[in-house]
Amino acid sequence: MELDHLVYATPDLDATVAELERRLGVRAAVGGRHPGLGTRNRLIGLGGRSYLEVIGPDPEQEEPAGPRPFLIDALDRAALVTWAVAVADLDAAVARARAQGYDPGEPRDMSRRTPSGDLLAWRLTPPERAGLVPFLIDWGAARHPTEDDLPRVKLVSLTVAHPDPGAVRPALAAVGATAVLTKEPAPRLVAELTGRAGRVTLT
Repeated sequence: MELDHLVYATPDLDATVAELERRLGVRAAVGGRHPGLGTRNRLIGLGGRSYLEVIGPDPEQEEPAGPRPFLIDALDRAALVTWAVAVADLDAAVARARAQGYDPGEPRDMSRRTPSGDLLAWRLTPPERAGLVPFLIDWGAARHPTEDDLPRVKLVSLTVAHPDPGAVRPALAAVGATAVLTKEPAPRLVAELTGRAGRVTLT
C-alpha cells in the first residue's frame, strides 16, 4: 500500500488555491465536481502516484441533502483533515484490516466528471470514518489523477500526532499506512511540502 492522496478541506476553495499558489509557486489543477455532495476539488501532484486534494464547496451545485464531506461545512479555515492509501484489491484490504482488529468500513462506489467530461470512477472506504488513520481507495481500471500531468511539489514528510501514539499505531499497521508518529497534546496530521516558492506546513 502507498500514499494516494492528502485531503486538504476548505470553506473557500478559490481562496485556498490562491494562498497555496502564493506560498508554493504552483497553481492547483482543476479536478472536478462531486455531484450530490456539493463539492469540487483542485489537485497538486506530490510525486509518483500521490497528490494533494484541495476540496471545498461548489457554488454551482444546489445545497446537498446532508453535510458536505470532510467536515467542510464546519470549517472556518483550510485544514488537513485526512489521507488515503491506495490498494489494488479493496475488499481484500478491508478483510485484512478487520482481521487485525481495525474496521475501515464498508467499501462504496464513487465517481466524478473530469474537466474533459470523462467519468472517473473508483471505490473507497468511508472517508468520514478516517482522520489520523487513512481511508482506503481502489482506482481499479480508472485513470489515476496523477496521470493528468499535475503541477508538482515535493512532500517532505507526513506526521501523525496523537497524545498516545501507541493507541494509533495498530490501526495504521492494519491498513498498511506509513507515517511518522509523534506525541502531541492534540491529534492532528502535519504535512511538510516544498515548491518553487518555498516550504509550507499543512495541518
